[in-house]
Amino acid sequence: MNCFELTVDQHIAHLVLNHPERLNSMDPVFWRELSQVLTRLHQSAEARCLMISSTGKHFSAGMSLETFSGAIAMDDKTPEGRAAIFDLLGDMQNTFTQLETLRIPVIVAIQGGCIGGAVDMVTACCIRYATQEAFFCIQEINIGMVADVGTLQRLPRLLPLGVMKELAYTGRRLSAQKALDYGLVNQVFNSHTEMLEAAKICATEIASKPPIAIWGTKQAVHYARDHSVEDSLRQMGWLQAGIWSNQHVKEAITALKEKRVGQFPDLAEMKYFTDSVRDAE
Repeated sequence: MNCFELTVDQHIAHLVLNHPERLNSMDPVFWRELSQVLTRLHQSAEARCLMISSTGKHFSAGMSLETFSGAIAMDDKTPEGRAAIFDLLGDMQNTFTQLETLRIPVIVAIQGGCIGGAVDMVTACCIRYATQEAFFCIQEINIGMVADVGTLQRLPRLLPLGVMKELAYTGRRLSAQKALDYGLVNQVFNSHTEMLEAAKICATEIASKPPIAIWGTKQAVHYARDHSVEDSLRQMGWLQAGIWSNQHVKEAITALKEKRVGQFPDLAEMKYFTDSVRDAE
C-alpha cells in the first residue's frame, strides 16, 4: 500500500496514514486503498478492533487539492457531468461509511490538524482520541464549497447543533480541549505516544470481549441513533434473540471470577456470492 501501513496483532488491526510529507492528504490512491483495507477487515475475522492513527505533524490535511484537477474531473458544464458528480461523491461517501458499518469498533487517534475530509473520516469512527495540539476544521467552506462526505450529516449527532453550525459556516478551528468539552473526542493526551498507548489499551479491552456481543452492541447503538426509542427497543429484542449465547455469558463470568481473559470464537469469515462465482471460474 502507498498511503497506509496495516498490521494485525492479537486481534487488533492498526492502520497508519504514512505520508507525512504530504500531510497525509487524501488523493485517489488513498480512497482506493482505504476501501480495500476496510473490505478485507470486514470480510475476515482477523481483527476484533481497528485502530487508525497517523504520522507527522498533522493527522490529515483532508482532500488533496490536486485530486480534481487530474484524472478525476468535476464537470459542471452539462447535466450529464453534474450527474456524474453525484455518483462520484456517493462512491467517496460509501468509503467512509465503511468505517461506520465495519463489523468491529474503530478507534481513531488524532494529532495536529484534522482538516476537511479528515473530519468526514473521524466522525464515522466509534471512539476519538486527540493530542493537546490537535484541532478540527471544516475547511470546505474556506475554499468555496460545501462539506460533502459525511461531516454535515454525522457531526450534528456529536456536537451541539449551534456549535456545529458555527464551525460549518465560518471554517474556524475547534481545539482539542473544546472538542473534549463538547464530547467530540473521548480524551485528550499530552503526547502522541501517550495517545497511542491509550488507544491500544482500549482496543485490547474491546478485543477481549465476545466478538458477537461487540458486533451486536455496535448494531444496536447505530440503529438507536437514527430511530425512535420504541423502534430501537423492538430491534434490540430481535437482535438479542438472534445472537444470545448462554455459553458466552458463562465463559465471560467465569473469566471475570478467575481473573483471566475469556476465550470466545471469532466472527465468521464473510463470503459473498461474487467470491463463489470467482472461485468456480
